[in-house]
Formats: sequence, C-alpha cells, structure tokens
Amino acid sequence: MAVPHCTTQNHLLAAFPVAEYERLAPHLELVPMPLGHVLCESGGQLQHVYFPTTCIVSLLYVLKDGASAEIAVVGNEGLVGISVFMGGDTTPSRAVVRSGGHGYRLKAQLLQQEFRRAGPVLGLLLRYTQALITQMTQTAVCNRHHSVEQQLCRALLLSLDRLSSNSLTMTQELIANLLGVRREGVTEAAGNLQRAGLIRYNRGHIDVLDRAGLEQAVCECYGVVKLEFDRLLSDIPRAATPALPHELPV
Repeated sequence: MAVPHCTTQNHLLAAFPVAEYERLAPHLELVPMPLGHVLCESGGQLQHVYFPTTCIVSLLYVLKDGASAEIAVVGNEGLVGISVFMGGDTTPSRAVVRSGGHGYRLKAQLLQQEFRRAGPVLGLLLRYTQALITQMTQTAVCNRHHSVEQQLCRALLLSLDRLSSNSLTMTQELIANLLGVRREGVTEAAGNLQRAGLIRYNRGHIDVLDRAGLEQAVCECYGVVKLEFDRLLSDIPRAATPALPHELPV
C-alpha cells in the first residue's frame, strides 16, 4: 500500500512553526521528480525552491568541457535553492535528481518574503545553509584526498540517510559523473565493496547488505557532515512518519 504524500515528509517543512507553515502550505505544490530531471541549470534564474520528500537531488558543478562533480546532496532533510534567500537569484551549480521520487515546490518569492519577516524560519534556513556548506566543503576535501572506494561509500551512506530503503538506482555512469572519476574506477570500487559483502550491484541497481560495514569502510568525511547536520538541526523532526503541522510545537 502506497504511503500518502505529505509536506511534513520533508524535515525542514516539518520544523516550520504552525503560523509560518499555514502561510505557505496553500502554495506548496506536489511535483514528480524523476531520475535525471534537471531542476535548475548553472547560472539559471530560480523561479522555485524545492523541498524533496522521497527523492534525492544532486548539486553538481559543471565545467566548460561538460565534466562534472557532485558538491552536495539534498533529500528530505532540506531544500534546493538556498541562493533565493542568500541574496542571489542564480546558482553556480546544476541541480539534478539522482534518486527519483516526489517533492514539493514553492515559488521563490514566497520563501524570500518569509525569510525577510526575520521570524523563526530565518534562523532555521540559515542553520540548514551552514550544514549544507559544511557538506560542500567536506566533499571538496574528500574528492581530493580519499580513494574512489571511500567516496563511493560516502555517496551510498548519504543516500541511505535520505531514503527509507536500502536499495538504490545508480548506474556506473551516474556514479562516475557524481564523483568526477572514470567509470573504470567506479567498476573497481563497486567490485571491491561487493566482494567484501557490503553491497550487491547489478545493472545499475545497488542493494546495501551491510550498512555497518560501509560505515567502517568510509572515510571521516561522512561522519563530519552527519555530526554537523545533527548539531545544527537537532530540533528538526526525524521520525519515519513526521507529525502533522498541528501536532508540532510552536
């Protein structure tokens, strides 16, 4: 039986106080977010912000020759489009759905208006932004200093944290584009993890068999990012079935 869609499946929306939530709720639009769908291009003007619920969005930096590398991921813990309230209408990154599902979109100007009220939403969005910047910074360090196998472990764990399943759809080409490495490196890394009994990989489908083993194999970068998200956003609901808005504390 399919789980009904709910705005509070997104943890940021679930943390909005009642008054702020009720102001924005009529304008939140449920949209499908299929694998590979581009939400915004580098340099494009943002018309909407997106609150993922059952999908994961990859923020990519794209070079002139078309090469790319993932700088951050956004799932049900956050939103796509922080530049809307950080002072810019455009973003240098491309936002692409890397795990299909659904999310809610909101017109950019409405979130800008809420941010400028300087109420509780402002502080919430700034804390999320700081956590996201930490993820971007640590990803840059990880891509420079750690092995492809460790980077793959980090990518898998970040995905698991944002989904309710241990199964992921990620082709070798997609992983190579996310990590900014050659497909041969991904093939070797995935093979090593499979031989170790941590994952089962077949035709673009990855089943994580041993999460604890992945956490042992991953570099320190995953833990640094997770600790910072937990520290900055400790008051945001993380339950599998988030509370409804009228059940949340004001």
